[in-house]
Amino acid sequence: MRYRAVLFDVGGAIDLEFAWEMAVDGAIAAACGMEGVRVDQAMVETASDEAVAAFAADTCGHMIETLCGEPVTVGRVRQRVEAMTGNLDAFQLRPGIETLLARLQRQGLVLGAVGTPWDRLERAGIARFFTRDFDAPPDACIFVGDRLDRDIAPAKARGMATIQFRSGRYRRQRPRNAAETPDAIVTDVMELEAALDALAVR
Repeated sequence: MRYRAVLFDVGGAIDLEFAWEMAVDGAIAAACGMEGVRVDQAMVETASDEAVAAFAADTCGHMIETLCGEPVTVGRVRQRVEAMTGNLDAFQLRPGIETLLARLQRQGLVLGAVGTPWDRLERAGIARFFTRDFDAPPDACIFVGDRLDRDIAPAKARGMATIQFRSGRYRRQRPRNAAETPDAIVTDVMELEAALDALAVR
């Protein structure tokens, strides 16, 4: 097999992030309200869609700027949202992913994880699948992530094969160029398993 390792961006691929996104959206709405800016769920969802469409590096910040506009208010809302969500642990293990991780490990693949503190993987019961000292040549790695700009493009630039897991807030992202175009696109664990198998035999 050509590939010896699979590197996961945990958020979006392993962690569903639904609870996290709901908590952040709720915190933004509440913080706006505390500053006298009235917003409803539809406005927050529109701000989220606009941030994703703009490929904003800071999605939350872009949403706040869209909803508030005025710089001083934006700064105050950002501070409130950070205070509300800074210590939030809303990890949601994606159904079926633990079984897949076990299978990949049995196949002898090295598994790496980025994007989340190690203690959260331990609390979710999946830290045992991953190595802390992930050291494999990029051309021997498959990278799985949900964002095209922050996951897929950087991994491709390093020479990794890539799989976009369309999920959550970033499911609407579409490649703007070849550098952001993944080798495969999946929407659930069954499709991810098939994509990994397909890449492994290329």
